[in-house]
Parts: sequence; structure tokens; C-alpha cells
Amino acid sequence: MAIANTTARAQGFSPVERPWEQPWYAASGTDIGVFGWIMLIHATALVGLVMYPIPGWPVFLGALALAFIGGLGTTVAYHRAIAHRSVTLNPWARGVLTFVAMFNGSGAPASWASRHRQHHAQADTADDVSSPIFGGFWWAHLRWLWQTGPSPMDHYGRDLKAPSYIVWRYFQIPILTLSYLGPLYFGFAAFFWLGAIRLCFALHAQCFVNSVCHTEPGIVPGEDSSRNVRWLGLMHLMQGENWHRNHHSRPGWARLGWNWRQPDIGYLTILALEKLGLAYDVRDGRPHANPSGRDSLDTGRDADALEPAA
Repeated sequence: MAIANTTARAQGFSPVERPWEQPWYAASGTDIGVFGWIMLIHATALVGLVMYPIPGWPVFLGALALAFIGGLGTTVAYHRAIAHRSVTLNPWARGVLTFVAMFNGSGAPASWASRHRQHHAQADTADDVSSPIFGGFWWAHLRWLWQTGPSPMDHYGRDLKAPSYIVWRYFQIPILTLSYLGPLYFGFAAFFWLGAIRLCFALHAQCFVNSVCHTEPGIVPGEDSSRNVRWLGLMHLMQGENWHRNHHSRPGWARLGWNWRQPDIGYLTILALEKLGLAYDVRDGRPHANPSGRDSLDTGRDADALEPAA
């Protein structure tokens, strides 16, 4: 942390441009709700683990199933289809996957995708929204979520201002309320495990990609710090997000695991949707990929050139 701050000062960044130097609890004006939500689910999860450390197989498997389905929404729709446009989804398929991603706590798609594009465009520099090189581990893991201010839609997401994306903002609070309180219908053990404990698990699984997957030893600012982390595949339920070095090498690809030793259920899901006619323009290195010729967004550096689309 001290090394990161010294480097930032040497490069002439002002305190406003070094948000990681704020107290950890100092939420930005637009992110107070995010901070409150994260504190709420962690406090509730802690109570649940004390009261119901062993919830029973039906509840445990139910929580695991919800986390798995929600994770597919994030990796297939948010990450590969919306942020990088490495696959085009049928609007109905995209809508369902967006709902389950939001139900799993991933936030609205436009803000998620614009932040992710910013990360790729500025990766491993002081302008990287979640760089552990400058802000340290906990900044990259959690704090940036409530201390960086509004998402950079004007520069990294003009195409995400389309009504089909923006409308999800208005459903975010109802969906999160349902996700948090809805499991109470099935009893108190389900309330904690299918609700807050699952939400915390899903949150940290995603956040480890920003923190652990960007801690390649010996990296200096500006170099690629991404790395593949095999054990993280367990938290991601083998959906492929842990192959982060692969992703930074080919950000426009829909495939994150490049061989059979790198499980990528997210990519297999895309292939299944393609067979069903619910996904097309799959960019994965196959000779027939992207038959329509539509460009993918490789790094986010050209995101400001995109026009809004339905």
C-alpha cells in the first residue's frame, strides 16, 4: 500500500485522483447505497453462519444453484456479451441472464460493463478503477465499489445508454430486495443461506478477479499483472472467470478457458445457446466466428466510438 501511494505521488496525482488514500468507510456521494448494501449482507451473513452453520443439504444445494445460475448471468451476459461484445445474445436470453445476474448482486448491466471496459482500457495504471498495484489488495477487492464515484458511461459506455440497458437501473432495488428477503418464505435457514450468505459468496468470487487475479509477482505499474488462478475456479463454479490472464491476452474472445484443462462452463453455455439460436457472432477463434462482421470491443480503448444500440 505504501509503495503504491508513493508511486502515485511521484506521478503527480492529486488526492482526488488517489481515492484509495481515503478512509475505507468514506463512500462517495453516489455510492453510499452500495456501501450500505455491502455492510448489510455481510452483517446478515455473519449472523446466519452463527445461527445456522449447517443449513442442511436442500438449503445448501439451493444456495449453490442460485449462485451458479447468477454467475452464468454475469460471465455470459455482463462480461462476454455486453462489456466485450464477444457474443451477441437474443434479447430474451440477455434479459433472463441480466435478471439472474442482478439477483446475484452484480448490479445494473450498464454500470458493470462500463466499469469493466475502463479497467481494460487503463489496466495496471493509476487510472485503473480496481488496480491492486496502486490501491492495494483491499482497494482492488472491495473498496473501489463504493469509493470511485459514478460509472464512466460517457466515455466507456455510450452504447449502454440504450433503453434496453438503462431500464434495468429501475429494477435494481426491487430485484435486490427480492434476493435478500425472498428466501425467508422457505424458513430462517434459507433466509440466511439463499440470501445474504449466497450474496456474499458471489460478491467475493467476483472481487477475487480484481484482486487475486491481478497480483502477478514482480510487475511494475503499466505492465500486465493479470494471471490465471486455478483454485479460484472452485469459487467461480468452473465458469471460467478465473482464467484472467487468458482473458487479458484475448479480451475480445468469448472463450476464457483455452483447453480441456481449463474448465469454462460459461463458454459451453454460449455454445449451447448458439445451438439453440439464442446466441450468434461468437468470437472464439473458430474460422467461422463473427459471420456478420460486427466488431467486438477488445479492450475498451475505443468504447467512446460506440453509438447507442437497442
